[in-house]
Amino acid sequence: MTHPRYTALAQTLPASVPFVGPEAQERARGAQFEARLGANENGFGPSAAVLEAIKASADQTWMYGEPESHDLRAALGVHHGIGLENIVVGEGIDGLLGYLVRLMVTDGDHVVTSEGAYPTFNYHVTGFGGTLHKVPYKRDYENPDALLAKARESGAKLIYLANPDNPMGTWHEGSVIEDMADNLPEGCLLVLDEAYIDLAPQSAVPTLPIDHPGVIRMRTFSKGYGLAGMRVGYAMGAPELIRAFEKIRNHFGMNRLAQFAALAALRDQAGLRDIQQQVEASKERIATIAEENGLSVLPSATNFVAVDCGKDGDFARAVLASLIEQGVFVRMPFVAPQDRCIRISCGPDAEVDLVSTALPKALSAAQNA
Repeated sequence: MTHPRYTALAQTLPASVPFVGPEAQERARGAQFEARLGANENGFGPSAAVLEAIKASADQTWMYGEPESHDLRAALGVHHGIGLENIVVGEGIDGLLGYLVRLMVTDGDHVVTSEGAYPTFNYHVTGFGGTLHKVPYKRDYENPDALLAKARESGAKLIYLANPDNPMGTWHEGSVIEDMADNLPEGCLLVLDEAYIDLAPQSAVPTLPIDHPGVIRMRTFSKGYGLAGMRVGYAMGAPELIRAFEKIRNHFGMNRLAQFAALAALRDQAGLRDIQQQVEASKERIATIAEENGLSVLPSATNFVAVDCGKDGDFARAVLASLIEQGVFVRMPFVAPQDRCIRISCGPDAEVDLVSTALPKALSAAQNA
């Protein structure tokens, strides 16, 4: 009898996913969540113009997506003032991170990230045999100096930094990122995850030449534009690096409706501004709820708020468990001391109102546990 011959690396890896989805949690609890505020999705959804574009294109689902995403890349080029040769489109930032790691990392290569930062990046690095080196946060911010020092020490090929940060929502000024780019070790690439940049202050956006050989910038339509379910991301960088993606990316990975939706979203900047306003109002509401319960929040340039529960990770996990039990889906950072927080995504008023009702009960349950 024949059997699959797995790679030696695959045989050593656990079968896992970086996040347990809310749907899996709903199946486990036997009920749906009343408030879905844990996956950093944009609960306000895409603009009306984007929804109309999706509906108008629905009859084209029998066709593959255009493998070069030419029209979307051209529009992105105009939007950012760069060329098509500086842009690659992929299946969300997650997909692009997978392609980049495949392109750059193999057995024995070293990669640097922050302890507790976005775990999907780590998942890809481990899956291709890379060695991860992690540095701690500094006062709830990723630590650029420590990341650079660890990269020099380890001879890392990649440094991963999210600005603004997930899971904390904090951010560095663009000048800090510029300094990082100026001080990268030879042969090291800064992977700058800007998933939340559409929701950040303009001062958080670094001024970097698009052809900087040491930086690749990744952005998404999942957050500010409300298209998480469409899985559209793009990376910007030097032409040589962007061309390298053509060697390994899935050229039919982008579905056709996703391409149309992203193009419509990019054209509807008024819709983006409306979403930005709704996110800001929702963050203020979440902060007020936290303060009414004697808690504090971290500054956030994202579409979520990290709420400091004031004690340790065990206490925050008890708060989280009670919220889940009450039908409010939220998440929390995985690593101490950031795990003293819970993370609440912005969303419609009706769902945030449920947080207002559930949070005092959750805090009481945790205190009495």
